[in-house]
Order: sequence, then structure tokens, then C-alpha cells
Amino acid sequence: MSEASFFTDMLQSITDRGRQLLFSGSRTPQVVAEVDLRELCEMLLSSRGEASGMALAAEILDRWGALESVCAQSFLSMLHEQFGPDTARLEQTIEHYRTDKSSAAVIALHQAAEPRRQELLRRLNHAPNGTARLVRMREQLLASKDRSAEYHALDADFTHLFGSWFNRGFLTLRPIDWSTPAYILEKIIKYEAVHEIAGWEELRRRLAPADRRCFAFFHPRLADEPLVFVEVALTRSVPSAIADVLDEGRAQISPDEATTAVFYSISNCQDGLRGISFGNFLIKQVVDDLRRDLPGLKNFVTLSPVPGFARWLAKARSSAPDSLLSEAARETLMRLDDPNWADDDDAAAEVERVLLPLAVRYFLAERTPEGRPVDPVARFHLGNGARLERLNFLGDRSAKAMEQAHGLMVNYLYKLDDIVANHEALAQRGEVIASTEVRSFLNQNGDGRRADNRQQGSRPFANIMNSTLGGGRK
Repeated sequence: MSEASFFTDMLQSITDRGRQLLFSGSRTPQVVAEVDLRELCEMLLSSRGEASGMALAAEILDRWGALESVCAQSFLSMLHEQFGPDTARLEQTIEHYRTDKSSAAVIALHQAAEPRRQELLRRLNHAPNGTARLVRMREQLLASKDRSAEYHALDADFTHLFGSWFNRGFLTLRPIDWSTPAYILEKIIKYEAVHEIAGWEELRRRLAPADRRCFAFFHPRLADEPLVFVEVALTRSVPSAIADVLDEGRAQISPDEATTAVFYSISNCQDGLRGISFGNFLIKQVVDDLRRDLPGLKNFVTLSPVPGFARWLAKARSSAPDSLLSEAARETLMRLDDPNWADDDDAAAEVERVLLPLAVRYFLAERTPEGRPVDPVARFHLGNGARLERLNFLGDRSAKAMEQAHGLMVNYLYKLDDIVANHEALAQRGEVIASTEVRSFLNQNGDGRRADNRQQGSRPFANIMNSTLGGGRK
């Protein structure tokens, strides 16, 4: 029996004994069944016994799991409305803090400001499989979050707690291969979010060959559920197109011949953990494992999608004329409206000339309201210390990639000596570290001409970058 299974069985045993305590005396199963979920949550918050608390937590989660969709939404609304901060207590501690700035007053203010549902979620986590069920609860919350602004406060509580429960220190890295138990391999097929795995035979082609590797990160409370998995191709050079990596008829190489490890698919497996940071440097651990086993590897790169680029470009095309898109560039980009544009060599060449400088702006200058890169994949790799190394025009001709990025893919380079410095540049100064090849596009406009050829009165593309990046290094 595994350590995780033993622990789960032990929790279940304690919970079963706790249920016996709940059902003893006047608390018959019928009486407990008549208590509504809100009352059970109040009972859980006031509970002092470990066994009875685990039993109450299990009872609440069992009932929640059996609810129909509408009632489950009502439960989430109840958590928001009934289990927020004690406002009277909070106002009292605020008034006390105005006259007393002591450490004790600060602690009291912090405790009063915490919503009661945070402690409720902590106690629900004590139930057998409580962590997994709370992850599913947040998944349901995210699916309905846009329907009500009130859910943002509830999600902030989940995010706060999950950020502690799923930090990097709790995660373990395991290799995944063709001998991995089938119930985990099934989840690799299910969760692949970048390049769909059609079935077992395709999975075998990704795992079994000697020049392929796969790794997954696990959490001890979700022992058989991968959180993130990484697919790796061992090659002699840096690929520019995903078809070269996934080609069935490719010539396989011995791992000892490989000089380059290509991370071509990184998938987050749990929707309920979307937006939860597992910490930076996850890829660094994969790199360390690969270097230990294959010391001949010199280059560690990705071949990554750009899922937000087409949406950003569409917004730019629909906006009022400005210095970002000249009329010539707008006219060229109209070719993107033809679904077969990529099959026309002349059209593709024209689009490439305009598209790549705009892509550089997208990566280096565009930011979220929080000041982070707008592309989610870029945020992950740049936050992990990678360098934006190369843009690959029409690197992925699949329907999904053409819709999301007009076929654009990029290589991010993980150079071990620079990972920490690159990460700090982004985290501390908001600077995206990019190769000389990528930054060469800074001197081009959205119509492919040199910036110094722009008509008088407009801002050169390089100047836009400098003002946005604060004069960051080239």
C-alpha cells in the first residue's frame, strides 16, 4: 500500500468514527439529514473535535457533490453571502487600530478582516479527498464566475488558500513512460491541452521512443492526478515547426546523439487550479533531471504556441488608425481573412513581413493591467526564466493554431546560467529578455519597412518599445 493510500484510509477511518459520534444520542442520521448545508457549515466552524470536524466536513462535501447544478450555484452564493467577514467585529477592530498601532492590534485587525469562509475551506480540506473536492468546487466557481461579480471575492479566498497548499515545495516530479500505470496514462491523453493526443497509439509514439521523454508534477493530496505534465523531444537542432516533432515517419535518434531538449507541450491538468502559481523554475527541475541523465544535452528550448496573438491582432486591426498599423499594413493583413492565405506563397510572404514585427510588439511591449505579458504561455516561460529566442512563422498549421495565432510559434530558450537573471528582470523591472534576432524587429514597422522610413509625425516602432519598456536593454 502506498503512503498516500495509507493516509487516505486513515482519514476515512477517523471520519467514520466521527460520523458515529455525530449520530450518537439524539443526533440520529435522520436528524442530521434534516440540517441544511448552512447549518452544517456553522457547526463545522464551531466544532472543536478533530473526528467530529472531519465527519462534518465529509458530510458537507458529500452533500455538495450530490447537488444539481443550480443548487450547487446556490451553495457558492451562500458561502459568499453568509460566510464573509464579521463586519461588526471588523469595524470595532478598525476603530481600535486607529488609536492603538501595536502588533497585537495589527494581528486582531488581520484576523477580523479574514472572511469566515477561509477557515471553513480549511476545515473542509480535512475530509478524505477534501483537497480534490475543493479543487472541483473552484472549477465550478470559475465556470460560473462571469455570471456574478460576487464570486470574485469567493475566488480570492480559494486563490489565497490554494497558493499556500500548492506551492512548489509540495510538488514532486515523476517521469512518465510507456510503463506508467494505465490510469495515469489515460489522464495524459485526457489533459493534453496543446497538441491533442488522438488515442493510445499516438500516446505510445510520444512516450515509447528512445528520443522522447515526459515528466509530470504531482501533489501528495492528489497523488494520482497530475497537475502539470511536460512532453520533451530529444533532437539534434532547434525545431521551427511542430510537424517536424510529431511526424510519425521521422528518423529516430539515440538519446546520446541529441544535443537539444525541446519542450513541445506543457499542459495544466486541473481546471480548478487555473491561475494558481506553482512557483517559478518548474522547468528548471525538468532541465536538471535531463542533464543528469543525458550530459550531452546543450540546448533546452520550447516550441510553444501563442494562444492570444490572433485575438490581440484582431483588436488592433479593428481599432482606429494609429502608429501601430499603417494603412499598408492593414491592407496586407486583410489577407488573413482568406482561410487559404497560408497556401499562397506570395500572400504568406507579405503577411510574414508585417506579422513578425507586430508579434515582437505583442511579446515585448503589450501588458495586462497588472503589468505582466499578455500572452499566458509567455507569462509562464518568461516567469520561469526563459529567453524569447525565435519567432517561427507558420510553425503550426493546425486549425487551432491558425485560429489562435495565425500559425505562429516561438522558441523560448532555457539557458541555465541566465534563468535567475531573466526571471528577476521580468519580476523586478518588467523587462522581457529576448535574443538579438527577435529584437532586430524593433527597427521595423508594422508594414515591414525600417522605422526611420516612417512618415514624419508618427512614432517609430523602436521608440514605442523604448517608452513602454522604460529603455530596457536590447
